[in-house]
Amino acid sequence: MRIWYNNVVDTQRRVLEVTGDRLRIGRDPRSELVLHSPYIAAEAAVLLRRAGGWEIRVLGMNGMKFGGEHLAAGERREIQANVAIEMFPFTLTLDMPRAEELSQSARVAVLDDQLAKVLGEIHRELLDRMDLRRGIDVAKQNDHVYQLQLERHLETIARNHKLLVDNTSPLTLHLAGHALRDHLLQLDGSRDGEHSSSIESGSAAWSRIVTTVPEREKELETTSAYVAKILSTDATDSRLSIQQIEQGFWSAWHDLKTKIHAEFREYLALRRIKKEIKDMVFGYGPLEDLLRLPSISEIMVVDRNHIYVESQGVIENSGRKFISDEIVESIIQRIVGKVGRRIDKSQPLVDARLADGSRVNAVIAPLAVSGPTLTIRKFPDRKILIHDLVALGALNAEVAEFLRAIVLSRRNLIVSGGTGTGKTTLLNCLSDFIPDGERIVTIEDTSELQLAKEHVVRMETKEANVEGAGAYSIRDLVRNALRMRPDRVVVGECRGAEALDMLQAMNTGHDGSLTTIHANTAQDVALRLEVLVQMAADLPVASIRSQIGSAIDVIVQLQRLSGGRRVVSQIAECVGVDSHSGELEIRDLYLLDDQNTLQPTGQLPTFIGELLEGGLLDLETFYEKE
Repeated sequence: MRIWYNNVVDTQRRVLEVTGDRLRIGRDPRSELVLHSPYIAAEAAVLLRRAGGWEIRVLGMNGMKFGGEHLAAGERREIQANVAIEMFPFTLTLDMPRAEELSQSARVAVLDDQLAKVLGEIHRELLDRMDLRRGIDVAKQNDHVYQLQLERHLETIARNHKLLVDNTSPLTLHLAGHALRDHLLQLDGSRDGEHSSSIESGSAAWSRIVTTVPEREKELETTSAYVAKILSTDATDSRLSIQQIEQGFWSAWHDLKTKIHAEFREYLALRRIKKEIKDMVFGYGPLEDLLRLPSISEIMVVDRNHIYVESQGVIENSGRKFISDEIVESIIQRIVGKVGRRIDKSQPLVDARLADGSRVNAVIAPLAVSGPTLTIRKFPDRKILIHDLVALGALNAEVAEFLRAIVLSRRNLIVSGGTGTGKTTLLNCLSDFIPDGERIVTIEDTSELQLAKEHVVRMETKEANVEGAGAYSIRDLVRNALRMRPDRVVVGECRGAEALDMLQAMNTGHDGSLTTIHANTAQDVALRLEVLVQMAADLPVASIRSQIGSAIDVIVQLQRLSGGRRVVSQIAECVGVDSHSGELEIRDLYLLDDQNTLQPTGQLPTFIGELLEGGLLDLETFYEKE
């Protein structure tokens, strides 16, 4: 992209060739585009590269004129074509590259943006034609005749659309490509039943296209097999196959699209339109495909134009969009309504757990300033075991054996780490080591633990009702758990005053209890626990440290590396309170080395004798192998 600019009193235009993904505009000499004028703010605006082009954000208090529209500070607009900007006393013209100058990924992103607008227009016309604005009759969702009528309406609307009249147009070809790509992802994502999800509605009757033509479907199968052969998607690992499709499909489609006949292209384009619109009307819109893919572990809707996903530990823009804030909010309502939660202006934030354990967090106005936002953390269908973590490189076999010995010897353990480091996953794995004969009570805000044990009592907090009564916090449940004759208490996360009750439980005969906490290092765990306990009671620091020192035995710290890999980065013993300094003594047993490999420090835990006598551990575990 180029930016042509000049001062209104200067007829000479200058040009700046934009490089990189971010460009600052303003009076500040550190800006990439410096506009010398006292009327220009030090930071007037910033240009950010997005999947479909560029976005401009207004920072200066004087605002700007963007294509004739006045934008105030804080507003932003997407840039898809050449546009003139007025920032007195300067005029700027953003010269976007022509389609043939764009890279393949950029061309796909531009077409995706055009597609989102077209689908919005088709969706609005369908709502008016079938009088769907007042709501969907649930009984009709699975009605074959109703679905046939809906799809016929979509065919008529799509064929009359100005951008779809020509089935050789770039948009029609792009729609056809999406249909083929979606079919490939369905085939690979469904291997071994990995595509199932409690909020994925792909098995519902409405999700099936009732106007399919058998001859065209056979042609789709043949074409899919041909593309799959090109991409070598015959790997036994379905996740690898999905990755191959995502990375290589559009290159293969570029060579294939002109070889398929016009009737098949149109069929594929209409098939995709029907799926997209029906997903919006009955399902979860652009999230449907993301929910189905097992390679995606988290979906993050920032706003209607930006949907990010996490795959293999890497966060990236999915390129998908909602057509309006209203659609985002209606889909949020569908998701949380199915699990008995509500969200509205009086309660604009909801945290819910789905049937498969997936976690959903949604925020709407007035708390969400840029529009409704939604975060879905998906959980795998198959429970992850400790040997899976070893295979993934999160820890080695010796460390896994040490953690097993810790649990069997009934040591109180805290799993610490930041958001998304795998605390709950590791806690699930550690729970597998608890002997079957022990009674376990789990306490969580939203139930996520998947303990593969028979004698488990699971409790979950409850929010207040509309009258403001009936709320039960984690602290209430911890207190109650102590009356339930538990052998072990497992708290999903300590984040408030319940930390005091958890420490007291660990100090009153409930050895071997487990919990998680947010902290950056094992040393920070002790500091954070001090703060959390003070939220519950005004106790002297010395008394709090004494409680922590006698309650906590081992801290397992998790970290997310720059490449997205989650690892155990530190294992430390809480030895107790130092008699001289009065500080808690945290002794490191394992630490990451320069190669991000967890290695023993050579220090032995104070309870090493019990582990050796019980035959739970080999002393060589604490010494680095040559």
